[in-house]
Amino acid sequence: QVQFVESGGGLVQPGGSLRLSCATSGSIFNAYTMAWYRQAPGKQRDIVATLTRGGSTNYVESVKGRFTISRDNAKNVVYPQMNSLNPEDTAVYYCKARGLGAPWGQGTQVTVSS
Repeated sequence: QVQFVESGGGLVQPGGSLRLSCATSGSIFNAYTMAWYRQAPGKQRDIVATLTRGGSTNYVESVKGRFTISRDNAKNVVYPQMNSLNPEDTAVYYCKARGLGAPWGQGTQVTVSS
């Protein structure tokens, strides 16, 4: 069964930083574009960033310049580094392989509050 395991969330003050992690199997990690999503309270789940197998990245406008997504090929882990966080970034963050019909992971909660 394909699994995505997210971690690294927490409570951070506005302007702070967090680095999340997403681990999955090597076969998935090496075959698919990996993507991060987030779901704020009462809202739908939206894509935030993508990272292709070749290392190309794409970000939604609201996180450009603040979020950086990278990967560790040896560990099969994807890391979004999130800087200059603001309350609007509060959400549960998920990762998934794009185009793969696998279950969502449990996500990791990010709360930005003073």
